[in-house]
Amino acid sequence: MARRIAAGAAYGGGGIGLLGAAAVGVVLAEVQLAKRSVGGGVAPVPPRGDGLYGLAFGHADPVLLGMLGDSTAAGQGVRRAGQTPGALLASGLAAVAERPVEVCNVALPGAQSDDLERQVSLLLADASRMPDICVIMIGANDVTHRMPPTQSVRHLSSAVRRLRMAGAEVVVGTCPDLGTIEPVYQPLRWLARRVSRQLAAAQTIVAVEAGGRTVSLGDLLGPEFAANPREMFGADNYHPSAEGYATAAMAMLPTVCAALAVWPESDRPEAARDEGVLPVAQAAATAAKEAGTEVTGARAPWALLKHRRRRRLPDSDSAAPQNAAEAAPPGFSEPTHP
Repeated sequence: MARRIAAGAAYGGGGIGLLGAAAVGVVLAEVQLAKRSVGGGVAPVPPRGDGLYGLAFGHADPVLLGMLGDSTAAGQGVRRAGQTPGALLASGLAAVAERPVEVCNVALPGAQSDDLERQVSLLLADASRMPDICVIMIGANDVTHRMPPTQSVRHLSSAVRRLRMAGAEVVVGTCPDLGTIEPVYQPLRWLARRVSRQLAAAQTIVAVEAGGRTVSLGDLLGPEFAANPREMFGADNYHPSAEGYATAAMAMLPTVCAALAVWPESDRPEAARDEGVLPVAQAAATAAKEAGTEVTGARAPWALLKHRRRRRLPDSDSAAPQNAAEAAPPGFSEPTHP
């Protein structure tokens, strides 16, 4: 199904449904109900996480990190800039690369994949400051707003190709598993999970074929949300809290660092960790089922599937700017604004 969706996007198809409009419509209604049932809070406007991180490594020659996507990329649900995914990734990347990292976040809460064209244009508007790496987190709103999946992945493919042509590495956090949202009950939980996973697999195929890497977010936060809902949900009781975003960011950080060749781990697969070179569609389907799995291109039509080891950043001030306004999670730092 994921390959059919990707092929439909490549050849202009628009009528391939994931489970049919009726089923997705029911899922949409249930998700909206769940949003009201979970708590009904109001999410604060996402804080701007733009700025320079890792000042312990100076100000010169920073890595430019672009963040694109929807509310999860923007960091909706938290109140401090240092708690947004862009800030968390920037501080972690600075600590690993031992270079300052500048964040430019153009993500928009509520955005669907058709907004990526606008976001990419904003990010590439200044020809003198091309991003070194871009992180895209998109897909949930495509499902809940019933965007045809072929249209969704076509927009994503175009965005990845434009960024790659501009010289940027690209990491895509694929569609999260909407079946983890509480309370969504069976059989709608199963439908939501299947819709989300199929879109995530199709996103993986087109992103890898366009030259990017992907990390499956899937049900990454599911166990944490279930066990600690008060801690993992944000102020609106729907978007992730600071702890939730930190969980997602640490899953993506190894791939972000590997894309820039600064992660202390090779791209060689380890059979003992169920890694290997697989047909891209098979790798995409596997990743959609296993949150935190990285897929990157090998020689076409093959892809490398990796389960990168997540290393806790050292609890030091090596990446923290002086006079930080607020304390941040260990290894992370607040930005300074030019």
